[in-house]
This record gives sequence, C-alpha cells and structure tokens, in this order.
Amino acid sequence: MIGQLIIEGLAIGACYGLFGVAVAIIYKTSDVINFGQGEMGMIATFVAYHILVQYNLPFWMAFIITMIFAIILGMVIEFLFLRPAKDPTVLGLIIITLGAEMMLMSLAGWKWGAEQKNFAFPLSVSQNHEVFPGLVLNEWSMGVFVLTILIMLFLFLFFRYSKLGIAMRATQQNQNAAKIMGIKVERVFSFTWAISSLIGAIAAMFFAARSVLDPTYMMEPFMRAFAAAVLGGLTSIPGVVLGGICLGLIENFFGYAWPHWKPIVAFVVIILVLTIKPSGLFSKHYVKKV
Repeated sequence: MIGQLIIEGLAIGACYGLFGVAVAIIYKTSDVINFGQGEMGMIATFVAYHILVQYNLPFWMAFIITMIFAIILGMVIEFLFLRPAKDPTVLGLIIITLGAEMMLMSLAGWKWGAEQKNFAFPLSVSQNHEVFPGLVLNEWSMGVFVLTILIMLFLFLFFRYSKLGIAMRATQQNQNAAKIMGIKVERVFSFTWAISSLIGAIAAMFFAARSVLDPTYMMEPFMRAFAAAVLGGLTSIPGVVLGGICLGLIENFFGYAWPHWKPIVAFVVIILVLTIKPSGLFSKHYVKKV
C-alpha cells in the first residue's frame, strides 16, 4: 500500500511539476506570474479535442497541430496583451494575465459549451502494468515520467548551450544590460511565452486524461502547480519539478489519511512556504539592487 501511494504521488507530482515549469519559465524571464497559464492549456486541449472529434484525425496529428497552436497562442498573448503595456508594474502585468484568463475561459465556453466532455488520450489511466510484485503502474504515469525527464533534459541543454537559452538567462538577470549587449528582449519574451505555452499545453492534456474536459477544468491543477512552483522555488526549474513531486507525495498521503481535507493541501503549502522560506525549498534567495 505504501509503495503504491508513493508511485501515484510521484506521478501526479511530476505532472504538477511539469505544469509548474511552464509558470516558472515566464517568471524567470519577466518576474510575472501568468495566471492565465491554466486557461491557455485548456484552450489548447479543446483544440486537440475538436480536431479528434470533428476531423477524426489520429492523435499524433492532432497533437502536432495543437502544439503549433499552443506556440502561436503564447506569442499572440504576449504580443497583444503584455507588450503594449507602457511602463507596467508587476501587479499590472499580473492583472493583465488574469484578464487573459477570463477571456480564454469565456471563449471556450462560447465555442464548446460548458458541458463536460471526455478527452480521448492514448495513455490509459486504468490500464495497469505490474512493475514489481504488488506494485502497479498505469500507462498515464509511465508517460508522465518519461515526458518529464525528456522535457527537463531538453531545457537543461537549451539553457546551457543554445544562444537563445543564454539570451533568456541574460534577460532574466538584467533586461537593460541585455539590451545594451544587443539582445532583442522583445523576441526573448515572445519565445518565452511560446515555450511556456507549449509545455503547459502538454501538461494540460495529461490532466484532461485524468478528469473531464470543460472550460474550468484547469483551475484546480493550476493552483496545485503554482503551489509546487512556490514550494520548489519559482527561479529554479529543477526545484519546481522537485516541489511538484514533494507536493504530490504530501497530497497523496494526506488524502489517504484524511480524504476530506485533501483539496486544501496545496493552499496550506503555499501559505507555509511563503511564510517560512519565500524563495522556495530548492531556490536561492536573492535581492535585486536598484
């Protein structure tokens, strides 16, 4: 029983961490929490659903088209909503992302309705495989583990060795200095939102496979992913994933012992971490000089 709880906690925690990475990438570059991240993933998942239902295309084709859509969506939101803001404060940018969230939620309700739908995901949640005697792992969990490892490896190589990744790191440290060095900061922001939207859309599809698809289904996963990011440290991408894994384990064991209190675990984690160690468990605290 304990082993199974650990496996399930690791799986859902990895998914929290993966979605938290999408939030952290934008925060690392611009110090802004994108509260529309969940709805961006929701819209992308609805696009995949629409392609599968209306055009009967194979899932892999729907997935590729959806990833292209997610990239464009992230760039469009950054270009139309964030970039025109003149000398914005961080609070002002956060409010803009909240406005984008409400707009996307309303758009999904208008286009696809508020009724719940089943998302045909190729990795089954109920199809289990015994990995050890008495310990089973479903296809969904296997997919989450593999995907999280691949994305983390890609991000490590991207930020360490690619010119664009180095430009993103430079922009994070000092935007004005990056501009002086010839880095096109606006393009960096655009690409940041694109890659964040891409990762968020992938994670949102995995969440849809565990629940149902409707315009509000990503609100709860976003709060848990945000809690994971706060727990691990928003400035550390590996820390965000570790924070997600820790949250998944805590939530799973807490839910097993006291199931009625499981929904509040993420909020308790946010409060405790912000009170005790605001920078997160796996991130260094730093002070900006002005």
